[in-house]
Amino acid sequence: MTSVLRLKSVPPDKKSEKAAGPGAARPVGHVVSLADAPGSTSRAVAHVERELPPGGIPAYLAARKDGTRSFVLWADPERRSRLATLVTASAAEGVSVYQVRGGQGELIGTFVREKALSGKGLRTRWTVTQTGCPEAVGYKGRIFWWYVWWLLFPVQVAIGVGSLLSGGGDVARGPRRIVWRAGREVPLEFRSDDDEVHVHATWVDWRLAAALAALVRTFDSWIGTPWDDSRT
Repeated sequence: MTSVLRLKSVPPDKKSEKAAGPGAARPVGHVVSLADAPGSTSRAVAHVERELPPGGIPAYLAARKDGTRSFVLWADPERRSRLATLVTASAAEGVSVYQVRGGQGELIGTFVREKALSGKGLRTRWTVTQTGCPEAVGYKGRIFWWYVWWLLFPVQVAIGVGSLLSGGGDVARGPRRIVWRAGREVPLEFRSDDDEVHVHATWVDWRLAAALAALVRTFDSWIGTPWDDSRT
């Protein structure tokens, strides 16, 4: 059975913020929801926020330009229990390695993102490795749709210029779907229409899939809205 995870923003509760008073910790702004099957009712399973380095938000935003990411999956909005943490093991020359660790610091799995044209292909390559499980490899977008997108690129540029001048129009985003394969199995899939991670294999740790759902969304295209690039 396929389960579905999706990162969602949480609208701020002005009344709760006012009652908490100045200086209180800001509420967690995003959650990962889980549905046990496509189309079924979802429930919040993790509350996601950036884990800032020394230097705070400016330091995080500077580091993320090179591919560095760091965030926490909390079990509750009050931050009482840590489910998992994503940290950057390395990020250089278009290749970033991320580790997902559980609440006790144990390694759940690893993500490797190799940016397109970084030396290993024309498409961005994502490798997912869960401890004790087969490695899964996926590529951003299908080659056919990338060809179509590049053929239409001059038109997209014209639309983009028109959008800036008139405030209207809509530029088509590049192909974003990712299908991960481990041999003949397809354990994971990112569907760009609804920004969902579909888990097809029962052996996939849902915490790893939740971290993946949050991580992929930090790499939205230049016309997307990465959730972790806020200046506040």
